[in-house]
Amino acid sequence: MRNKILLTSISVNTCAIMASMTTLLPLVDADAACCSPDAAGLDQAEALEAAAVFKALGDPTRLRLLSIIATRPEGEACVCDLTDPVGLSQPTVSHHMAQLARAGLVTREQRGRWAYFAVAPGARRLVQGALSAVLGAEAATSGR
Repeated sequence: MRNKILLTSISVNTCAIMASMTTLLPLVDADAACCSPDAAGLDQAEALEAAAVFKALGDPTRLRLLSIIATRPEGEACVCDLTDPVGLSQPTVSHHMAQLARAGLVTREQRGRWAYFAVAPGARRLVQGALSAVLGAEAATSGR
């Protein structure tokens, strides 16, 4: 019977390898290290906020619902007016609208037995902020 070797995990520290290569190979630029300790980016809370917006907008039905509401002359729509355009039942549309409301993209007002939705006043700023957080302010506004 042959001996079998089971590798559960291998951890490679690429920064340590690059650092050791600079001493072995004089042509490797020591200042061009692959891992800079001062790397900026989103912290956990910022990533969660941006992800909530992207998750809400990541569904084609929710994008359609938001655009339908945004283009209505009254600036709002009853959930009963949103079912036919997307071809879904009222409970399913209500679920999608709840996701958009949780992300802060729409407001909800109960009138009798029907819920009316409008684009939230800060929705544009919320989406632009999420894009800016990930791509940087310049890239989010310049279209890059």
